[in-house]
Amino acid sequence: MAARIARKAYDEANAPTSLVMRFGPDEPLHLDAGVDLAPFQIAYQTYGTLNEARSNAILVCHALTGDQHVANANPVTGKPGWWEVLIGPGKIIDTNRFFVICSNVIGGCLGSTGPASTNPSTGKPYGLDLPVITIRDMVRAQVMLVDKLGIDRLFSVVGGSMGGMQVLEWASSYPERVFSALPIATGARHSSQNIAFHEVGRQAVMADPDWCGGKYIEAGSRPEKGLAVARMAAHITYLSEAALHRKFGRNLQDRESLTFGFDADFQIESYLRHQGMSFVDRFDANSYLYMTRAMDYFDLAADHGGRLADAFRNTQTRFCLVSFTSDWLFPTEESRSVVHALNAAGASVSFVEIETDRGHDAFLLDEPEFFAAVNGFLRSAAKARGLEIG
Repeated sequence: MAARIARKAYDEANAPTSLVMRFGPDEPLHLDAGVDLAPFQIAYQTYGTLNEARSNAILVCHALTGDQHVANANPVTGKPGWWEVLIGPGKIIDTNRFFVICSNVIGGCLGSTGPASTNPSTGKPYGLDLPVITIRDMVRAQVMLVDKLGIDRLFSVVGGSMGGMQVLEWASSYPERVFSALPIATGARHSSQNIAFHEVGRQAVMADPDWCGGKYIEAGSRPEKGLAVARMAAHITYLSEAALHRKFGRNLQDRESLTFGFDADFQIESYLRHQGMSFVDRFDANSYLYMTRAMDYFDLAADHGGRLADAFRNTQTRFCLVSFTSDWLFPTEESRSVVHALNAAGASVSFVEIETDRGHDAFLLDEPEFFAAVNGFLRSAAKARGLEIG
């Protein structure tokens, strides 16, 4: 089963089970690394119908290990879309009323050009020959996609974590194209602690002998152990101590006493091992390197002379920022700093801190207070935009 899923994941890198927008050699993506990427492709999904005025489009930006399958079954794992609790017919982001777009980011591994994609100049997977990708590069590619779809101005751009970084980049670089923005559980730059966790993960991947200097696809191998360890370390940061204690405590895993060995004695150990091994079946190891590096490089204030408010100068975009009390990956202080910058720039901004012990991943879960905040903001923005959403 694992081998079949892994094969399917590699197949998806070049021939995705979704819509694909292709850009030829004459339509390059200009990268922050100082080079052009061409040709390239973007895999994406849409839900709902674009209205006649083309004014009801919502772009959803995915997090580090997400993909374009936000509200439909994942073709690799068969699992429901990663935000089906929020998006769909009759849900908070109602696809009966909104036209929802979600694309796999450049550098990803489910159909948009990334390290597992075939390099047209060699006929082999890009591997580490793909230039380093930034959050701004991801957004530039999304702009090109939205242009191809004939949409001049998005009603809203929504995303959490790395997706929230993309939302902030959209609002900063293309304010005239974003009517409203919902950055969730995110920040305007990656902290040194977050960079440190990412470096641990990258080193785990690259230390795996099966990584083969990034050419493991050509070698017919997979750095499963290294990527699994990287996922285990990262997954801890998505949770909270309170949630871990409530769910696992110090409970033993399928045994009545300690084994005095190094098997998974505790339930939390077994849980993390499962998270690690299930992750390697659906995600490309090199994409993990590229995605984490993109987050590390993100620093919106540094791109504007060190003053974050200047990133939003004269913006007309409406903002709602959401944070969670137990999120220690992107604590509330990160959102507050963005709110302060937006206030300094004279922007229209609201801010909600959700009380929960479910950690960073709370934005992906069934959190009624979070849903209420998103629903209230979108309804208010829709009224201001002149949209009928019921």
